[in-house]
Amino acid sequence: MKNNTVIITGANSGIGKEAAIIFAQKGYQVIMACRNLKKGEKALQEVITLTKNPEVSVMELDLSSFRSIHSFCIDFKSKHQTLDILINNAGYFKYDAKEYPLTQDNLELTFMVNTVGPFMLSYLLLDLLKQADDPRILNACSTNIRHFFDPNRKIDFENLQGQKNNKAYNGYKMYGDSKMALLMLTFKMAEEFKPDGIKVNAVQIPSVSMSEETKNKFKGIWKLLATLQNPFALPKEKMAYAYYGICTSDEFKNINGKLIDSKQKIVKPSQYKSDPLSVIKQLFDQTVYPKYADNRENIENAWNFARETTKTVGITPLP
Repeated sequence: MKNNTVIITGANSGIGKEAAIIFAQKGYQVIMACRNLKKGEKALQEVITLTKNPEVSVMELDLSSFRSIHSFCIDFKSKHQTLDILINNAGYFKYDAKEYPLTQDNLELTFMVNTVGPFMLSYLLLDLLKQADDPRILNACSTNIRHFFDPNRKIDFENLQGQKNNKAYNGYKMYGDSKMALLMLTFKMAEEFKPDGIKVNAVQIPSVSMSEETKNKFKGIWKLLATLQNPFALPKEKMAYAYYGICTSDEFKNINGKLIDSKQKIVKPSQYKSDPLSVIKQLFDQTVYPKYADNRENIENAWNFARETTKTVGITPLP
């Protein structure tokens, strides 16, 4: 096997770090794209020590910053001519924020990191992905999108900072909205990138066991919930193996524009009816996702939001 290259964002901890270990063990050239270089370098040494693979490196990438994303891509392209796999794993969730967290570019932080950042990163790396034999992009989504089974749930892309109605910030809802938007972008990116042979899929992440370091970031009831769910949560190593399988196996060679679960099974849009019993049934059906994500108007709204947001940054216009 040639020394294929994979970028994993948020690879200094959690699923991202475990995925870096697996890809390194398989002989891949792994780029751990991390916001915090100090933590990234510490994780890098652990990965190299464990895998004995010297072709692992860490690069700084802050997905909350257009300039950082742009700089990362320039740096990466100066060292590489091809990119085989891009895993948009990094995510942001601020459970206890009282006000809308904003980036230096004056965008809502959750949407920037979870939705706009992965979109921009993918686009800026398209030319290198096109050079690969079997290029694949994997976007990390969440079971949190299941809240969209509620027919009243929707994303208002023009009110992400509560500017219309002074709506109070809800970090949990914002996280779910951002991951739903990323799923819809996945479907559209799959269509747009298909002529270049690039496969784009999303993986649905359930509750995953947390390290003590991660649990200690929570406070009050949130820390208690994190502690209680850990014994029943999916080990992050298993989720990382799902990343690897989706990005490398022949089984997914021709799979494009799909949501895939932790067992590497394709999740389908719900076909349940709207009567009360059917609504309840679909809540417990892990093989389906909300129809909201399959709605063409919703998909186009997410796409236009991402395009217009990245077009106005004044760094690199995107199509």
